[in-house]
Amino acid sequence: MKRLVEIMFEGVEEDELFSAAAVRGAMTALVFEEAEGEIGIVLTNDDTIHTCNREYRGVDRPTDVLSFPTQEGDELIAVPDGHIGDIMISVDTAARQAAELDHSTAREIMFLAIHGTLHILGYDHMQPEDEEIMFKKQREILKIAEG
Repeated sequence: MKRLVEIMFEGVEEDELFSAAAVRGAMTALVFEEAEGEIGIVLTNDDTIHTCNREYRGVDRPTDVLSFPTQEGDELIAVPDGHIGDIMISVDTAARQAAELDHSTAREIMFLAIHGTLHILGYDHMQPEDEEIMFKKQREILKIAEG
């Protein structure tokens, strides 16, 4: 199976630890779900994710993670073969959440990459029963990813 996770940095300093955590989270989720495809992950700041959250979701505030499944994008003219979606993670928000939860920013980024990958694969948490399924998977995948 072909699986690829590509990391880009926008508006934040490149950090190998954060990059590795994001790749590990997304790859572990893909393997866990027996899914294949390519995912792009942008590690960014609150300002950039705030703009995207407002533009794409109509929510005028920063958030921790946004997912853009390729299947939902009707504005795209051509999609690269195998590309299943993109994820945007705010390093700023991840750092705040990590401090509140008393764990590392890298662990939080790993978790958010898992969360975003599950969204790309079609999971959601809008309804209580869907939330239960998705959050259980997140916990299982994070446990594997942490080793």
